[in-house]
Amino acid sequence: MSLRYRVMRLLIFFDVPTLTADDRRNYRKLHQSLVKEGFLMIQESVYSRVLINKQSAAFLEERIQRVAPVNGIVQSMIVTEKQYSEIKFLAGKKIDDVRNSDERMIVI
Repeated sequence: MSLRYRVMRLLIFFDVPTLTADDRRNYRKLHQSLVKEGFLMIQESVYSRVLINKQSAAFLEERIQRVAPVNGIVQSMIVTEKQYSEIKFLAGKKIDDVRNSDERMIVI
């Protein structure tokens, strides 16, 4: 029996206020949760994580929703690895980082 995996990306976009001490604490909690869950910052307030399928992406999306601050905006998008690889750089340069690719992924 062979299992098929369709590598997905979960992207998290956020814009949260940092005016008060509570706002900054909520921002830090969100940022630390994203890093702890294995997300990598691909741009200011944009994080990405490689996952083995849509179900695992949806599960992680729910976990992030639990720590999302009430104030501000936190959005997510699930895309295939192929769709993610189609990103066009209109300005700036692509940074090749093995941590941000599916090459380091081992499925047992």
